[in-house]
Amino acid sequence: MPESTPVPSERVAEAARSRSLSVEFVARPAARSLEEAAGLLGLAASDIVKTLVVKRSDDTYLFALIPGDRAISWPKLRAVVGVNKLRLPEPELALAATGFERGTITPIGSATDWPVYADETITGRRIAMGAGAHGFSLFVDADDLIRAYGATVADISQAMGERQA
Repeated sequence: MPESTPVPSERVAEAARSRSLSVEFVARPAARSLEEAAGLLGLAASDIVKTLVVKRSDDTYLFALIPGDRAISWPKLRAVVGVNKLRLPEPELALAATGFERGTITPIGSATDWPVYADETITGRRIAMGAGAHGFSLFVDADDLIRAYGATVADISQAMGERQA
């Protein structure tokens, strides 16, 4: 694993400290895809968790934590959240909702503490995710992250390429 480096986002580091969450920031070259980032970190794509910002019809948001080798299942997520409509917002709305650019988003240190929904497949593992800044990954114990943010754990993903219901 690459050597740890200085904190890329003090906001993320402070938010982790305030929740007694142990995180490690790792610098990496810029990656054009999740698969490329996984290769640079010596990880499987499933070890990188995508933090997806999801917009509700009432203009509030939630975070969906999905393993990198899986896709969000809209029917499953809607059922867990208890709503009929959810969508991915435009990049500028995601930035306004979180304070982070796409590719760097993490629930840790978000401008607003939106509810977190974690796919059940991430539990029990150390995961990598966005660190709030380009060129960095954040490593954290998934169970500690779930506990720190009171995340709802459920089956909210599907295999890549699987048809949505």
